[in-house]
This record gives sequence, C-alpha cells and structure tokens, in this order.
Amino acid sequence: MELNLDCIPCLQRQALKAIREVSDDPELQEQILREVINTLIETDWHKTPPELAHKIHKIVRDKTGGIDPYKKLKKESNDIVLEIYPELKAMVKRSENPINSAIKLSIAGNIMDFGALDDFNIHETIDQVMAQEIDKENYTLFLSKLNSAKTILLFADNAGEIVFDKLLIETLLSGKDFDKIYYAVKGGPVLNDATINDAKYAGIDKIKNLVFLETSNGDPKTGPVRNSPEVESWINSHDIVISKGQGNYEGLSQFGGIFYMLMVKCHIVAGDLGTDVGSVVLKYK
Repeated sequence: MELNLDCIPCLQRQALKAIREVSDDPELQEQILREVINTLIETDWHKTPPELAHKIHKIVRDKTGGIDPYKKLKKESNDIVLEIYPELKAMVKRSENPINSAIKLSIAGNIMDFGALDDFNIHETIDQVMAQEIDKENYTLFLSKLNSAKTILLFADNAGEIVFDKLLIETLLSGKDFDKIYYAVKGGPVLNDATINDAKYAGIDKIKNLVFLETSNGDPKTGPVRNSPEVESWINSHDIVISKGQGNYEGLSQFGGIFYMLMVKCHIVAGDLGTDVGSVVLKYK
C-alpha cells in the first residue's frame, strides 16, 4: 500500500510522541522533530507508510542514544493481557465456535496500537468485537485452508496484542498439529511493535513447533523489509499466512495469499479495504 499525503502529518505525530516518551527537554524535542520533518521532505514518498515510519523512528532512537521509547509501555501492554489471559482462554473454551472466537479476540487485541491511537480500552474493545460478526466467506475460506495446512506464517503486530495471537495459535493447535508455525516479529524496536524479547515474555516461544522470523525495523541488520522478495518467498512457501494489524497490511498488501486480521483505525486503510474506520476485518487477498 503506497503512502497517502495524510500519512505525513501522522508520521510527524508519531515521532513527536516517541520523542516525548524519551525526553522532556523541549530543545531536544524540537531538534529531533526538525530532523524528522527534513527527512520526510527529502525522502521519496512513493513508498509504503511503514518504510517511512521506520526511517523516522530510527532518527528518534539514534538521537536519544538508542533508547526504545516504548519499552515500558510494551511490557505494561503484555502484562495487561497476560493478567486476563485465563479469562480469555476460558471464553474460547466455552465457545460454540472456538476458532471464530479466537480470531475475534486476536483482532480485538489489534486496538493496542500506539502508532495509530493515543488511548484505548481493551475490555470495551473485546466486548464490542465479540458482539460483531466476521466475514463469513473469508472465514469459511480460512477453515478450508486450515484443514489441509501443514505450516502457518503469522506476521505479528503489537505488544499486548501478541498475547491474543498466542491464544489464537493455541486454539488452532487444539484441532490439529502443524509441522511448523513461523511467527514474524520486528528485528528491533519500532513503536510498540513486538520483538522476540516481547514475544518470549508473553510465552509464545513455548508453543510447539514455533520458529521466530524477524523483519526490519528500519535497520538493514534487523531483517528484510516487509515488501522485499525475501518476505514474498516466506509468504509463498507457507500454507496459511496471517497478517495482523494496519502496519502489516500497509507493508504486505501488494502480495497475494494472505489473511488480514485487523481493526481499522484510519480512513486511509479503511478506503483501501473498502470499509469504515472501526471495522473488524478478516479478509483474504
């Protein structure tokens, strides 16, 4: 998905928010924000929003000594969901359709997005999402592909949300075994996106036959970018591919064969998906 002009002020807002998580020095905040603005002016805008987001967040990290601005918030997000995890698991267990319920909960977890939102209520979101229906045609297709699948690739999104992913994977495993489950996280910090350390804190590394993959956070050493040929080869070599969240949709939507699971939080993504802000999405493209 190519950058829209409305993404530019959003990226500036993201940068300023990240700077303020690290420093309360207004002179440093202004200095970094000016560099972010200059970089946005000089950079080719015919890119995906995540590519530019990674570039500006790297500036914030580099100018503040490599600090992860969202480290504390990511741990807090994981703790919030880990605390209610037994309740969520019981909800799925007593459901007449456990996979459907686990997908809904995984989508509800996508509200935990500090890039798109300043505030959210996870409990209210769970209630709202569980009361909605996911697309029947796409859900039927998901079940059909699941029936014969031997491998799964899941692109993770945010800390906190990954605990819901854990429940989804465990629910899928309760019906059958998979040769491998590949879980793609960020190779380094950017926004509140999950890294391997965040995923291990959530206990995802304990899932049977699970292997981690890493995509770039803007530093080439941290993994391939999402719209690269290498990532495309990952997608083509797995039976079911799941993409969680808006950022992954923006970075992967040029590829085919992916089930997108997300809450729509901006009108640009809503327009691209042909839906409304606030929609609960399960869509195969």
